[in-house]
Amino acid sequence: MPKPDIHPTWYPDAKVICNGEVVMTTGSTQPEIHVDVWSGNHPFFTGTQKILDTEGRVDRFMRKYGMGSTASVNDEKTAPAKDEAKKEA
Repeated sequence: MPKPDIHPTWYPDAKVICNGEVVMTTGSTQPEIHVDVWSGNHPFFTGTQKILDTEGRVDRFMRKYGMGSTASVNDEKTAPAKDEAKKEA
């Protein structure tokens, strides 16, 4: 024998609201669902995505931490001198 009143109320026409506007209806256990983002205003789906990374992340990292081509040349020049200093000691 099934237990009465154990399931939540089902709303077959629940309204999905984004920015005060009903954007769709769906079935839910809540009569209204408030969302910040949905496929109608998300940049991925609308195609208005802006690429903010104009320079490459790797290039920016290399420049920030001095691992660019000039730093590697300087390291190669100083490396043999350090090795010779260790041998003399």
